[in-house]
Amino acid sequence: MKTKLVLVFIGLVILAACSKKEESQALVNDNEWNELDSFHMIMAEAFHPYKDSANLEPAKALAEEMAAEADKWAAATLPAKVDTDEVRALLTELKSDTRALADKVKAGATNEELGSDLTTLHDNFHGIMEAWHKGKGEKHEHKH
Repeated sequence: MKTKLVLVFIGLVILAACSKKEESQALVNDNEWNELDSFHMIMAEAFHPYKDSANLEPAKALAEEMAAEADKWAAATLPAKVDTDEVRALLTELKSDTRALADKVKAGATNEELGSDLTTLHDNFHGIMEAWHKGKGEKHEHKH
């Protein structure tokens, strides 16, 4: 009888430890959005040379990678605080627009068209970032 009680107690201790780990992991995941961070790195490398000096070469070189990253992001599970129809629609639009940009680069579109599309894409991306920061109770300020 004593052995059973000890085993039940050990089982409860293990169960409690595992549930705390899951809660802790959920908290970490709720404060991170890895897909946003990954896309942001590519977008920054593509957009800022264009914004700063009208250089579209990085955007052209990264267009296919940006489209692939947007595709992965749109398919990923959203953090609870941004799991809304609005954010899902923004991600679907981002996926479509990045694919269109990559296709236009391949087709040899004009720099004016690519620059305009890249700027729109960047602005739409910032709409997703704003939703994320608002959902975290933060205000995101990004100066251009």
